[in-house]
Amino acid sequence: MEPVVFGAVLAAAALHAGWNAIVKMGLDRFSSVMLITFAAAVLSALALPFVGVPHVEAWPWLLVSALFHVGYNLFLIQAYRAGDFGQVYPIARGTAPLLVTSALFLFGERLTPLAMLGVALLVVGVWLMSIRGGRDLARLEGRAVAFSLATSAFIASYTVTDGFGARANGSAHGYAVWLFLLDGTLMLGVLLIARGVGGLTALRPFWRSGFAGGAMSLGAYWIVIWAMTAAPIGLVAALRESSVLFAAVLSAVLLREPPTRWRSAAAAVIVVGIAMARIG
Repeated sequence: MEPVVFGAVLAAAALHAGWNAIVKMGLDRFSSVMLITFAAAVLSALALPFVGVPHVEAWPWLLVSALFHVGYNLFLIQAYRAGDFGQVYPIARGTAPLLVTSALFLFGERLTPLAMLGVALLVVGVWLMSIRGGRDLARLEGRAVAFSLATSAFIASYTVTDGFGARANGSAHGYAVWLFLLDGTLMLGVLLIARGVGGLTALRPFWRSGFAGGAMSLGAYWIVIWAMTAAPIGLVAALRESSVLFAAVLSAVLLREPPTRWRSAAAAVIVVGIAMARIG
C-alpha cells in the first residue's frame, strides 16, 4: 500500500471514531444517527455538480449498498442503546475486517501472508480491547454483543459492495457522493415512518453538531471508497479499523469511560497489526 493511501486511511479512521462519538452524546441514538446521515446527504448534494452520474454498471452496487447502510445504521443505534461506546465500537468495527477478508476469497482477491497476519493481529487486538470495556468491566453484555456483531455483518457487506462498486464506476468520488445521497434519502423514509414529520423538525436545534458529524462521516468513508480503488479492499477494511485507537481516546476523554491496562495492551497489539499490514 502506497504511503499516501496508508496515511489517508488512518485519517479516515480518526474521522470515523469522531462521528461515532457524537452518536453517543446529546440526542437519543436514533435521532443522532438520523441527523448525521441527513447532514452527510446534504453535503453530498452540494457536491453533485462536480461529479458525474454513476455508470450503469455501478448502479446495482450502489442500490444494494444503500440498503446495507440502512441496516448498519439501524443496528448501530440498537448497539449503542445496549452497550457503552468503548465496548460496542470495537466489536462492531473489529469483526468486520475478518468477514471482509473471508468474503473476498470468493472474488479471488488475496493478501500476502504478512498482511494477513497483520489483519489477524488487528482483529485480535480490537476484540481484546472490547472484552473489558463497558458498564461492567468484567464481562461483555449479551445484547450489546449481539447487536454489535449484526452491525459488523452489515459493515462487511457494504464494504465489499462499495469496493467493487467504486471500481465498476471508474470514479470513487462520484460513487461516494451518490451513495451518501441515497443513504440519506432512505433514512429519511425510515424517520418519517417511525416518528413522522415531528421527528424531522425535532432535529433542527442540533444542526451544528449534526453537520460536524455528517462531515466527518462523509469524509471518512469517501476516503475509504477511494482507497479501495487504489489498494486491496481487505487491507483497507482492516486498516480503517485502527479507528478503535482513536475511539479509545474519545471514550476516555469525552465520554468518561475508563481506560484500563487491558485496553492499553490491546492497543499495542493493534499497532503491531497495523505495522505488519502496512509492510505486507
